[in-house]
Amino acid sequence: MKRWYMLTVVGADRPGIVARLSETLYHGGCNLGEASMARLGGNFSIMLMAQTDTDIEALRLLLAPLARELNLHVHLDRIEAQLHEHVEPNLRITVSGADRAGIVAEVTGALARAGFNILDLYSDVAGTAAKPIYVMIIDGFAPQGAEALEAALAPLRKTGVDLRLTPLDTLIG
Repeated sequence: MKRWYMLTVVGADRPGIVARLSETLYHGGCNLGEASMARLGGNFSIMLMAQTDTDIEALRLLLAPLARELNLHVHLDRIEAQLHEHVEPNLRITVSGADRAGIVAEVTGALARAGFNILDLYSDVAGTAAKPIYVMIIDGFAPQGAEALEAALAPLRKTGVDLRLTPLDTLIG
């Protein structure tokens, strides 16, 4: 019986990780589902869904040689796949301000209290070492629309955080 697993892999970034990982899974009889990859501070991270007839221990054994060779940290979880059941984002929030502890917690907390569902979040530190600027781009679903979020985010603007809300119209074919 086919089962779905969420595979999380982290390691130092270098060319070929995705190719080697996908090749290992393919030759091990896995079918890949959705995936998300990122490079953060010189490190590579991937989350991907893999479907296979084998159990979790057999999947671990399949990945162990690759993990050792490329010095990757691998984590596996059995999941229920919900392919083709996507919530499409209807709003993008762009955040920027002087880098300081707590900015992510404050923004995401205000969004959560307003019922906003974060679907994708990207952040980076820009500016200079002397004057760092924290930047976040958040795509998500606002069931009550942008107006409810504007009110929830208003107090943060008073602290010097720049917040811009942009409606998204996503068409999936």
